[in-house]
Amino acid sequence: MYPTDDRFPTAQGRDATGDGDIGSDRGGATLSGSAGPLGDIARLRDVVSGRLSSWDRSGRNDDYWVIPPGGTITIADLPGPGTITHLWLTQWSRHVLGLDWEVPEPDLLRTLVLRITWDDQSTPAILVPLGDFFGLGNGIAATYASLPFTASANPNTELRQSGHLALNCYLPMPFGSRARIDLVNESDNWVGQYFQVDFELQRDPHSPEVGYLHATWRRDRSAVGWGSDLTVNGPEAQTAVNLDPSGNYTILQVEGDGQYVGCNLTVVHGRGDRRGLRPGESSWWGEGDDMIVVDGEPWPPRLHGTGSEDYFGHAWEMQRVAFPMTGSVIHEHDVSGVQVSYRFHLTDPVRFRKRIHVSMERGHANHLADDWSSTAYWYQRLPSPPASIAPATERLPIHTNQAAGVRAPQKKALDNLPADRVEVRLAAAARLIDMAKERDQRLNNQAYTSMVAQQTARDEIIDLRSRTLN
Repeated sequence: MYPTDDRFPTAQGRDATGDGDIGSDRGGATLSGSAGPLGDIARLRDVVSGRLSSWDRSGRNDDYWVIPPGGTITIADLPGPGTITHLWLTQWSRHVLGLDWEVPEPDLLRTLVLRITWDDQSTPAILVPLGDFFGLGNGIAATYASLPFTASANPNTELRQSGHLALNCYLPMPFGSRARIDLVNESDNWVGQYFQVDFELQRDPHSPEVGYLHATWRRDRSAVGWGSDLTVNGPEAQTAVNLDPSGNYTILQVEGDGQYVGCNLTVVHGRGDRRGLRPGESSWWGEGDDMIVVDGEPWPPRLHGTGSEDYFGHAWEMQRVAFPMTGSVIHEHDVSGVQVSYRFHLTDPVRFRKRIHVSMERGHANHLADDWSSTAYWYQRLPSPPASIAPATERLPIHTNQAAGVRAPQKKALDNLPADRVEVRLAAAARLIDMAKERDQRLNNQAYTSMVAQQTARDEIIDLRSRTLN
């Protein structure tokens, strides 16, 4: 017989006498509180699991929805309460360069916007370019794995500006009365969108302490560094003093009651990576301290770092590794001058009750001037703060030599060809015009099918909830 005195709390739901059930409040600590981060997977809960996806309802294999140029599709419209548990997306878009040449659209990851709104709020909680939300900065496809996000690129598109890759998000997204996920196509090209949205619906509202996931994207190319020509860690840069975060790059500045859970940061260093694109140069984007000011506290802030590479969990520059909480998505030695890094505070969220300002120096004491962009993630109570995003023309990535490899080769001018070849080319061009018209008509038909599928999916989820939880 095992001891049953008060010094030995019994296991959750099964006390020493055999009474009690797993999931009850009797018998000591909860399972999730005593079995580590995966303990909750064994707890049986009164929820309904479901998935919304772009599967072809005709039974064929066209398992994608179509977003017309300038159009929007709603890939999820869920009645609450519930939680979105997983997002998977992949997409294609063709950039037509002429009658006889088209390539994958190189700006797709910046011109396609993810917009998520909770509980019919007047402003979205998440409004971020699709690629940047999943950690892919400057529109570059890459393969990496962190705990909340992963991306997997085909070797043919790896480290190139292309949207042809798989994207996954595992951050839990609880919602109260409604969750709506839109994809907004701000390009001039058609987009084919594959997706899966996994979710749970529940009977009872979430507890009051549960926050809603938010994300925001920023970009700043306006900074004027006071010493962009200086060598990193050189005496002139090292001895500069900065005791004020107001001149730093802002990752997040928001009011509300919540907790900051991480970010990704993209730096396109105009002078190349540390190896230098110009002879004799030895500049680098790093060494900027992170500073997190909570609830308007006075200087110094309670959270002050020691360098940008240190904040992202590395040291002595960034390495080509992707750990669960910290790492590199794109390394500056692979795409020269472009570094994409991430840091997640999943075990150490930064709690704020009124406001928070997360910033980082651009080089020590802001001596550099580069193209910086970032996505910040946090949970907070509603209402959602005002949200906005720069126009597509201001979000376009910088086309680096390596990343822009999907661009079309130069074509020969027709006036340099023999007459018989010109006639053949013109006939082929005429056929391509007809093919383009047929393609546009087919895509228009698929766009209508996608619109009908959106309403069908919404009706099915309402029916699912009615059948299983009411």
